[in-house]
Amino acid sequence: MSAPSKAPPAPRPDAPVSPLAARLLHRDGMVLVLDKPAGLPVHPGPKGGETLHDHLDGLRFGLPRAPELAHRLDKDTSGCLVLGRHGKALALLNRLFAEGKADKTYVAVAKGAPVEDTGRIDQPLAKRSPHRGWWMQAVPRGTPGGQEAITDFRVLARVDGLAVLALSPVTGRTHQLRAHLSHLGFPIHGDAIYGGASRLPGGPMLHLHSRRIVLPVAKNGPPIDCRAPLPEHMVETLTALGLDVAALEEAADAAF
Repeated sequence: MSAPSKAPPAPRPDAPVSPLAARLLHRDGMVLVLDKPAGLPVHPGPKGGETLHDHLDGLRFGLPRAPELAHRLDKDTSGCLVLGRHGKALALLNRLFAEGKADKTYVAVAKGAPVEDTGRIDQPLAKRSPHRGWWMQAVPRGTPGGQEAITDFRVLARVDGLAVLALSPVTGRTHQLRAHLSHLGFPIHGDAIYGGASRLPGGPMLHLHSRRIVLPVAKNGPPIDCRAPLPEHMVETLTALGLDVAALEEAADAAF
């Protein structure tokens, strides 16, 4: 007598939809692109508290598994964040990022700016401490542990000792944009790690935003092209400086 066939597993019930669903810039069967709010870590840390990980199950939208990160953003960096909805999608996205085929544009407000309107920062980075793997520093070429790090930049505006920059990371090192600008002497406004900003409540928030990402996912179709509006704290700063936020977003989109 043959053994009875096993019943198929019951479908996993959907978790309540995450409030972050309202911040989705793109959703299809493979990819989600989220406008991550500043201040939300993507991974759990030793201090606990809410993280993006707490919301992933609420972003399944009927699929059997929660989406996973294809890359990461710092806790205090806002904007475009890409998630793969299943294993095949995640493998494809990981390959695009590893091969430098995911085009990313960031907008930053920096204290000062290079003299040149456009340029490339080609400066290796290494961990500053073995106990803080996320804390980076610029090092001479050939330094043990140093990794190639390249960032293209374009100055969009200069006013009152601050500058608005469009940044395109050619490589994807930890804290690359923050460490590169600090090394040049133009730290990002609100950067408590590389720019000396206050860590106390009420201090300025980090003015770094992942504005646009372009992903050539389809072989014979147009790429996914997402743009996240500048966050409220950056809009307030730029408006106070007398700058046109919409015009700066448009200029950033056309910078590279």
